[in-house]
Amino acid sequence: MALFSQDALNPGVAKREVFGWAMYDFANSGYTTVVITAVFAAYFVGGIAGKAEWATFAWTAALSISYAIVMLTMPSLGAYADLRAAKKRLLMLTTAGCVATTAALALAGPGSVALAMVLVIVSNTFYSYGESLTAAFLPELARPEALGKVSGWGWGFGYFGGMLALGLSLAYVIWAQGQGISADRFVPVTLLITAVLYGAASLVTFRLLGERARPNPAALRQSGLRASLAQLGSTFRQARRFKDFMWLLVCAVFYQGGVAVAIALAAIYAEHVIGFKQQETMVLIFVLNLAAAGGAFAFGYWQDRIGHKLALSVTLLGWIATCVIAAAATTKGGFWWAAAIAGLCMGSSQSAGRAMAGMFAPEKQLAEFYGLWTFAIRLASIIGPLSYGAITWMTGGDQRTAILSTAVLFVAGLLLLMPVNVKRGREAALLAGRA
Repeated sequence: MALFSQDALNPGVAKREVFGWAMYDFANSGYTTVVITAVFAAYFVGGIAGKAEWATFAWTAALSISYAIVMLTMPSLGAYADLRAAKKRLLMLTTAGCVATTAALALAGPGSVALAMVLVIVSNTFYSYGESLTAAFLPELARPEALGKVSGWGWGFGYFGGMLALGLSLAYVIWAQGQGISADRFVPVTLLITAVLYGAASLVTFRLLGERARPNPAALRQSGLRASLAQLGSTFRQARRFKDFMWLLVCAVFYQGGVAVAIALAAIYAEHVIGFKQQETMVLIFVLNLAAAGGAFAFGYWQDRIGHKLALSVTLLGWIATCVIAAAATTKGGFWWAAAIAGLCMGSSQSAGRAMAGMFAPEKQLAEFYGLWTFAIRLASIIGPLSYGAITWMTGGDQRTAILSTAVLFVAGLLLLMPVNVKRGREAALLAGRA
């Protein structure tokens, strides 16, 4: 069987369309890698906020505000996209918004904390919308028995986009530091590199990916907001029919909270606790992305073979080990072990969750259900980093205690995954799709 087999795709879906879909993961990964993880996060704490005691909390607060906005708006936006067959149109608009505000972050310099926070809030909100909308295309492209595999293709390929953005940024930073250029001058250039790559790569998605959904005629006779809210209300009233999906959402709130800590605070921890220099941190994140790409790609095949639930459980055990090792590490070498495990678990855990959500989503409500999935993971992204920032603040900057406490989120996620019955959840989705 070929590595990228046509047998994994739904009838009428060409490989080039899947490539176009995966290119969006490639496009937007640079944003999380450079802005949220490797470069801008540490620069915000050390350069813009001047290493103030509240700096880490301010960074996590900005992210949390953006996630709160997404939580409150994405489910109804997803319902609107389903009813109006507007996933692709909305994806184009949200992408343009994220690219523009990422470029605008280059204007934030030392002391401009408010400007930086506002731009992070807006850009991360647009990014999150795009991430949810592109995920809703997955069940249209992949057969149910191959959701993990195709999701892994996207996540794995996506990390190479993050590595490209980070690699170009790292090359520029090394050159700039050799020329004696300060961080307040070279960090803005990395943001412009990221914005250009995001915008350019997403054009491939918009060229190759089609909108298969058809508008709901009844929705066209109502205002978009009224119709989408009515549909969303109907889904919540029928929640008992989708109890496995609801259990998965609760599980995701906890384990994705831990993943969000790794994404938002890895560079801050590496530099301010372990003693990494900025270029060393960028190399660390580059290698972490390489491991994540391999993990997501290989794990997708394994996930379809052993089952979604068992596969996700294995990655959560890996995350627990990561937190313990990171908290105990006192040397750069020790922290590299934690980063290596985190890299393998990061792509696989996120890909596994996205695929499971697709198993439980009815055919006519894909964007809506992925909107609910986004609600859960953005709630997680508030709970995880904000609790980390609060613990750090309350303990006078003790990030080791904060990272160790993150293990509790993964333990809770593992326990909450136990009641999920994949077969029952899939049957509920198929029944709703035929209604």
